[in-house]
Amino acid sequence: MYVCSCFGITEKQVKEHADAGACTPRQIASVCKAGTDCGGCVRAIQAVLGRGACPRRQLLARKKQEPSLPEAA
Repeated sequence: MYVCSCFGITEKQVKEHADAGACTPRQIASVCKAGTDCGGCVRAIQAVLGRGACPRRQLLARKKQEPSLPEAA
């Protein structure tokens, strides 16, 4: 199914870019232009990104869960 009609970008392609590390609509746009013409697909891109796991998002979540070390005086 097409997510971006302007550039012919499919949901599968967005997922592949997300798996490669593009975790935001802006990052997706930088690799394939989706969302940069009419902008009508930005919410669809957000929905696709929200459904899948993103390596960067997982890394940030782990960092938030780790207890912070006390700073050296």
